[in-house]
Amino acid sequence: MAHYTKHPVAAPPTAPERESTGHLLLRGYIILVLFVTFAHSAVYNLLGEIGAAITLVVFLLATLGIGVPMIARKRPHAFAWRRLPWAATAYTVVALLSVAWSQWPGATIITWVLLATVTVNALFIVHVLTWHEIVRALASAFKWILGLSLAIELWVALVVHGPILPNFFVRPEGETNAHWYWVRGNLLDGGRIQGIVGNSNLLAIICLFAILTFGVLFAARTRWRTTLALWALLAAYFLLRAGSATAYACAAAAGVVLVVALLMRRTKTPGGRTRLYVLFIGGAAVIGTAVWLLREPLFALLGRSADLTGRSDKIWEKVLERAAQHPLFGNGFSSPWVPFDPAFAGWIEDHGITVFHAHNMWLDVLMQLGVLGLLLVALAYLGLLWRSWFFAIDRPRWDLQSDRPYSAITLLPSLFTVVLLVQGLTESTPIMLWGWMLLVLLSFKIKAVPLVGVGERERVIERGERSRRVP
Repeated sequence: MAHYTKHPVAAPPTAPERESTGHLLLRGYIILVLFVTFAHSAVYNLLGEIGAAITLVVFLLATLGIGVPMIARKRPHAFAWRRLPWAATAYTVVALLSVAWSQWPGATIITWVLLATVTVNALFIVHVLTWHEIVRALASAFKWILGLSLAIELWVALVVHGPILPNFFVRPEGETNAHWYWVRGNLLDGGRIQGIVGNSNLLAIICLFAILTFGVLFAARTRWRTTLALWALLAAYFLLRAGSATAYACAAAAGVVLVVALLMRRTKTPGGRTRLYVLFIGGAAVIGTAVWLLREPLFALLGRSADLTGRSDKIWEKVLERAAQHPLFGNGFSSPWVPFDPAFAGWIEDHGITVFHAHNMWLDVLMQLGVLGLLLVALAYLGLLWRSWFFAIDRPRWDLQSDRPYSAITLLPSLFTVVLLVQGLTESTPIMLWGWMLLVLLSFKIKAVPLVGVGERERVIERGERSRRVP
């Protein structure tokens, strides 16, 4: 006979699983690393050359101090040595070896430490964070950059009532070259804004990355979607106010790739995908030819000259002349160019300021590491483009089930890669600083964990079998 009782027979309630304090602190540190990497020019303008160098060394030592013990203890899992991005790793090694034949050995050593720092940080981020955590960390870093950019622009416009120089130097008497300013105070007068990074083109491309990241998180139905939409609107406003033609071209390319990827996801047969490939590759060829033939009126419409604002006749010709001196192995690594090195000081100037890169990543690599470096960078980006594309359009699959839903997060690597490649036609950022970090980070993560949500805390090996859970 059943007895009535007030005592519950179900299992007692338990608190939801939460991240440990240590992991939350780790994520916070990585957000800081991403912020300093993307807003490197802000650190330079705030602390100067010595302060920026000290910041670089501190973050390198901190990452090694945290990461080496974790890798030694195989936490959160064994380090994926076999899945390293070998082309990018080889490029980093060749850059160091180029000290032996470098025409500017001091600059090679200084800039290689910078390259090694962003490489180590990228590998560390991949090892300790999942796909979702990486995207959330990127979003947080972009929010800090956007928020501080809005704050400094408002402060300069409403309080200072005039432009400010790096390190808050007092403006000298008389006319000052506008390109020397950190922030020009144009937020309320309709001019181009620079934000905390101090450069309109850099601010615009960061805003584009932010829009893509916020959009992916919004599509993934994360929490605080209204807040994400507001951040995306702020990023779009800054993108328009920065007025960067390169960023507009990158945005158009990312939009086309997004549309094609979504159409590929809806196509269920190989024949349908083949027809889409033929259609869009042919269309891209036609559009590219038309843009080249109509480049003068198009650049005039954007307020730019047909020589890409002096790049072709002022910068690229001199870079090609120097590249021709040592075509196979280059003149020695230096990304960016060190402005106080005799080889670069006053070599190429724009508005009285020494140029610190070739404004084309392919020409920059050719001059520094020759044909060898060019092949390694091409392999690195081609490998990332290939993997990120199929990462975006193929359904997640590690067994016989073939109808699992797509994840919005898998679109982000291909969009970032296309933006970097288009930007690399007029800038050298994709081979240094945050551009190089994104290349290494995305390449390594896709190779190590080719599935979102599966194979991160519980890793997937080549044959699709699951290894034991690492405690």
